[in-house]
Amino acid sequence: MVGTLRRLSAKALWLVYAAGFALRALAAQETAAARLAPDPATTPEAVVQVYAARTMGLKGIFGVHTWVAAKPAGAQSFTVYEVIGWRLRRGESPVVIRERSPDARWFGSEPELIADRRGVDVDALIPRIERAVRDYPWAKEYTLWPGPNSNTFTAWIARAVPELRIDLPATAIGKDYLGGLVGSAPSGRGFQLSVFGLLGFAVSGVEGLEVNLLGLNFGLNPFDFSLKLPIVGRWGPSRNFGLPEPPSASTP
Repeated sequence: MVGTLRRLSAKALWLVYAAGFALRALAAQETAAARLAPDPATTPEAVVQVYAARTMGLKGIFGVHTWVAAKPAGAQSFTVYEVIGWRLRRGESPVVIRERSPDARWFGSEPELIADRRGVDVDALIPRIERAVRDYPWAKEYTLWPGPNSNTFTAWIARAVPELRIDLPATAIGKDYLGGLVGSAPSGRGFQLSVFGLLGFAVSGVEGLEVNLLGLNFGLNPFDFSLKLPIVGRWGPSRNFGLPEPPSASTP
């Protein structure tokens, strides 16, 4: 009897250990980097990147979560700026500033790189990004639809630093929430009319033409030959950030 209990206990402990290992492996996979960001150790120049990834659950069919990552010249890590709504339920601010891998998966969703700016001029933009984060007017609010949410936050930064030329995808629901009726397009360029993020239009040299109906975006961008559609997001050729092509393996 004692021997049987010992064998059962050993099996139970093994199952607990195996389950814990599987959960740790799954968590690591869900947050693993997608290798879209440069290694700070070998990239001395300043870098600002913007990412989007599908949200969790059924709402991921329609929308993405976006965030901004920045690294000043000579820095050994990236700082990520984003809004995480559920923090409000714990009495914390939804605005999160932390050092982490900029291209980590968002709860298993593969991130898409939607802006990538590098070089000497970018260094001067990072303090303006930090100032925009501090001045974000909805730091104690979060509404999944139509905003303010994580995409409202990214658009706020983009409007404050138009040199980044951020073209948020149609699936970034909340980017059109202005808190007023008239302003610049989410990129900080052009013009936008928006009624509480539910109805309106935007036109600029970055986004092209966009129409917003109940938070769903339809658009045409003649500057990069792309269409913008709900659920789909952006349909067209790959984004061109004007970066030099990495050398091939055969290059001496």
